[in-house]
Amino acid sequence: MLSGREPDRRELRLRERLEAIRARSEKASSWRDASRYLTRLVNRSGFVPVRTRLSREDLTFLAAARDDVLALTDLGLRLTDLHRPQDAGGISSDPSYPIRRCHACMWRWPCPTFRLLDESLDP
Repeated sequence: MLSGREPDRRELRLRERLEAIRARSEKASSWRDASRYLTRLVNRSGFVPVRTRLSREDLTFLAAARDDVLALTDLGLRLTDLHRPQDAGGISSDPSYPIRRCHACMWRWPCPTFRLLDESLDP
């Protein structure tokens, strides 16, 4: 809660969902190293016959992972649609590079929201 204001119900619901996704992700095992090895084992049918042990946390994460990723990418795309550059309409010292502002928040482009999205998804 910033500056003593009460968050609304939608903000709380979004924050709770994002924190739940983060908690499930942190508890689950990473498959990054294993996936490099497993990719080489794909058979002619396009499958990898694997036997492995999965923890309860891994299963909880995997059960919701697809829906979570879809929801998060939808959120990112919607934020990108909202926070896009537009011509600020002012006089610039260099006409070939006009001043641009964010369509949604009117900060100078790139706005903090767009920079945050860009930085968080930069590999």
